[in-house]
Amino acid sequence: MTTSVTPGRLSHMNAVVDNYQDAVKHFIDVYDGNMMLDLPGPNWNACLIEIGGVITEFFGPFNFMLNTRNGAHWLGVEYEAPMKESRAAVAANNVRIYRDLEVAFHTDPADGFGVDYELYEGTFFGADAPNVQAHDRGADFWRNQHPAGMTGPVGYTHVVADLDAAGTFLENLFGSKRVYDADRPALAARARGYAISDHVVELLEPTGPGPLLTEMMRTGEGIRSLVIGVADLDKARAHFSSKGLPIIAGTLPDSFAIDPEANFGLLFEFALKT
Repeated sequence: MTTSVTPGRLSHMNAVVDNYQDAVKHFIDVYDGNMMLDLPGPNWNACLIEIGGVITEFFGPFNFMLNTRNGAHWLGVEYEAPMKESRAAVAANNVRIYRDLEVAFHTDPADGFGVDYELYEGTFFGADAPNVQAHDRGADFWRNQHPAGMTGPVGYTHVVADLDAAGTFLENLFGSKRVYDADRPALAARARGYAISDHVVELLEPTGPGPLLTEMMRTGEGIRSLVIGVADLDKARAHFSSKGLPIIAGTLPDSFAIDPEANFGLLFEFALKT
């Protein structure tokens, strides 16, 4: 009996934004985002945009009122994975499927420590990807031609109330390996890194009153930030500053972040990854 599934690459992040058209323009103009696929639907607008070798699907509900409690947020993450094994693994770990598209499905965030895990038997990467309107630009473009020198996914941070329970969940569902433990004093938090596929998920648990606990009390558990690699921190920082983006401290060592108030509510971080 299959009790875990080993994902392929990180397919894309899933984010919910207000003022959808303005947000899409921002992510394309400011980050030189690559619009790969427009996905209008009956209940929301959506699209796939590649930034730094990482794809994000941005969702814009037609009426954002029902999302105002949480505001813009990272809804979840999609992994490339075979459907038969994926369905068996989520069933074995008591994770409910919330939206089923046959070749892909979304899980209920209530069963994943605030994360909607989307599993997809396909890919949006490569010259032969069938379901895109524009192909990904490739690693060479983002690293050597883009002025920020981006190097693909480092991973994402995930806020949880119970580090041990969330870590066990990742081990059981994805066969993830624990790769480090660390303190994050600026957030009043402790961190634990888990390797999944080509990146690392950093779980963050508040240790007491502080910035992270304040955030979690407002938004609950879930993905806090996307972390994209850069070859040269100073070069990348200077580039994004030249675009008028306010720079703030990053979560990881050797990192910085973009103030989410200037980024349509989403926390983007950039960390050294050569």
